[in-house]
Amino acid sequence: MEQTVKTSFPVTGMSCAACAGSVESMLQAQPDVVSAAVNFASSSVLVEYVPGEADPAAWKKAIQSVGYDLLTENMESGLEDHQRHHYQNLKQRTIWAVIFSLPLVVIGMFFMDMPYGNWIMWALATPVVLVLGRHFFINAWKQARMGKANMDTLVALSTGIAYLFSVFNTLNPDFWHSRGLHAHVYFEAAAVVIAFILLGKLLEERAKASTSSAIKKLMGLQPNTVVRVAANGEETVVPLADVQVGDVLLVKPGEQVPVDGEVIAGKSYVDESMITGEPVAVSKEQGSEVFAGTLNQKGSFRLKAAQVGGTTLLAQIIRKVQEAQGSKAPVQKLVDKVAGIFVPVVIGIALLAFAAWLIWGGENGLTQGLLALVTVLVIACPCALGLATPTAIMVGMGKGAENGILIKDAESLEKAYRIQALILDKTGTITEGKPAVTGQEWLSEEDRLMYSGTLLALERESEHPLAEAVVKQLQGITPEKLQHFESVTGRGVKGKALGKGFYAGNQQLLEENGVRIADSLKKTAETWLNAAYTVIWFSDEQKALAVVAIADKIKAGSAEAIKRLQDMGIEVWMLTGDNSRTAAAVAAETGIKHVKAGLMPSDKADFVKTLQQQGKVVAMVGDGINDSHALAQADVSIAMGKGTDIAMDVAMMTLISSDLRQIPKAISLSRKTVRTIRQNLFWAFIYNIIGIPVAAGVLIPITGFSLDPMLAGAAMAMSSVSVVSNSLRLKLSKI
Repeated sequence: MEQTVKTSFPVTGMSCAACAGSVESMLQAQPDVVSAAVNFASSSVLVEYVPGEADPAAWKKAIQSVGYDLLTENMESGLEDHQRHHYQNLKQRTIWAVIFSLPLVVIGMFFMDMPYGNWIMWALATPVVLVLGRHFFINAWKQARMGKANMDTLVALSTGIAYLFSVFNTLNPDFWHSRGLHAHVYFEAAAVVIAFILLGKLLEERAKASTSSAIKKLMGLQPNTVVRVAANGEETVVPLADVQVGDVLLVKPGEQVPVDGEVIAGKSYVDESMITGEPVAVSKEQGSEVFAGTLNQKGSFRLKAAQVGGTTLLAQIIRKVQEAQGSKAPVQKLVDKVAGIFVPVVIGIALLAFAAWLIWGGENGLTQGLLALVTVLVIACPCALGLATPTAIMVGMGKGAENGILIKDAESLEKAYRIQALILDKTGTITEGKPAVTGQEWLSEEDRLMYSGTLLALERESEHPLAEAVVKQLQGITPEKLQHFESVTGRGVKGKALGKGFYAGNQQLLEENGVRIADSLKKTAETWLNAAYTVIWFSDEQKALAVVAIADKIKAGSAEAIKRLQDMGIEVWMLTGDNSRTAAAVAAETGIKHVKAGLMPSDKADFVKTLQQQGKVVAMVGDGINDSHALAQADVSIAMGKGTDIAMDVAMMTLISSDLRQIPKAISLSRKTVRTIRQNLFWAFIYNIIGIPVAAGVLIPITGFSLDPMLAGAAMAMSSVSVVSNSLRLKLSKI
């Protein structure tokens, strides 16, 4: 299959979840679209397509045919301009609707019998219904032409019926008087419903803007211009977009780092909290890596650009967060199905209520039936359903990004909520992953002088972090020339030099190849193992020549993180390729109760499978290529630190900082987000389940209570606002 890409496109004109369904189905019907997921909360659609075959112009045309629009050019600025214009327009319409509706309410409630009262109300209601609320009727007509219905349909039907019925009664009051009935008018209901819905939409737009504030904050971390330093030392201010890889840039105190790069001159402290979530500023000097969006503090430095534009870490984070915010949680798929049939079902209920009152409602049956019809159409709210999941996900993902926690998609968030067992790799996850040689013992001084260069040559070829420590220790020695080199997975390395074979690795490697180990070296190794050091053996084909002790410090915060995870009811396991003694010592120091040592990378994946067979939801935390198999097997995979690209691609969560304390934070965030989604869905469903029957008039025969269409309009507007506000509470919660 050809390589596909995912791009988020802004969609304008959507007013409810049913609109999102229309846009989604139109896009999925396009032959060049693999998949499309509309996020009503962010007014965007995440489209997966094959780049060479895609025709965004055709998509735009298809979306426009159902009354919406797709922005395919200048997307960010275009959407911002549209949202700003839309918000201002909505604000003006809301203010005018309220100004016209207030006297209508006063007349309708207190001065119904004043001379020409109905005519005055007609004059006040007309601009609200036909001018300020005209987009409801326009959009409803566009939907009807396509055989679809949405929230605009409900508003247009309810207010249109109330308005036309009132006009008829104003012009022909005798029609009812001759039948002994009063000619009721509902001008105030029609106008106030529109005013309330516009007010609700205004509050909703404001709240929705807050849900995406995290991504805007991340985008705001990029400066617009930078100071470029030429080879002759001349400094020029250039736009950020003009910076090329290899350019030398000057970063002054208090400025944001413009691109990813390496410090080549000067020193300073850089606040990386906006990317890693860690509050302590990091010292930077020549050779240090710096990242776009981080904040330089007191000193100034020059950096050489390594990643620019869309390839910087910040740009990748923004892209990942945008994709995640646009993704759908499994529960959302069910909600979308409900939203898709919601409007036709509501219209059906409204007509049934009208018919029931007409047949069994006695002399006020028509009036009561009409009120029930209008009130049911007004109170039903697909918006609350449509906003319940995406707003919570957007806030949750944004809060995660602010804390250095990148969550791949909504499904990962939902899975993380259910984690029961968490597996930690030892090296680089619990420990710092920067091992250093703390001791070495050779069989004889002669062996040391003769074979140190061979040991250096072998370890220089190895990719293991422990090998790096040995290479660092043996700096200054001339490496021997290798005739052959081979890595032995989970054991170490072997190679040929000076005409014979050599091994460097764990004790198993030597034993499997029949190598003799002298008692003096064994005794030293024993002492080191008891002190929780990792031991590397070096031998030729006959006998062990040396033993090296390597220590890897446990990260600050590892013990605290593990305790918090266990307090959250999560079973914590440590899996390591290291020996059981070192593993036991690390476990004792960090409070881990479950340990498996001496494992190969494939064993880790098998162990994940074993826990899954016990019915547990398993999370795996790793930071290297050797973890990718286990990460892929786990229900929830978490990549630590800057990680490798493989770990980051496989992982459902990426923690930009290598601090283990981010893991309980990430799980806590997922729990709070899923809890918020459930609360939102509960209230959205309950609101409609209770509101629609009450609006239909089921309480009138029992208690005499009938719901006024104006109150129904207010309740409908507030249901959406309450759902978004509940999601925004996540922003303030502590994780």
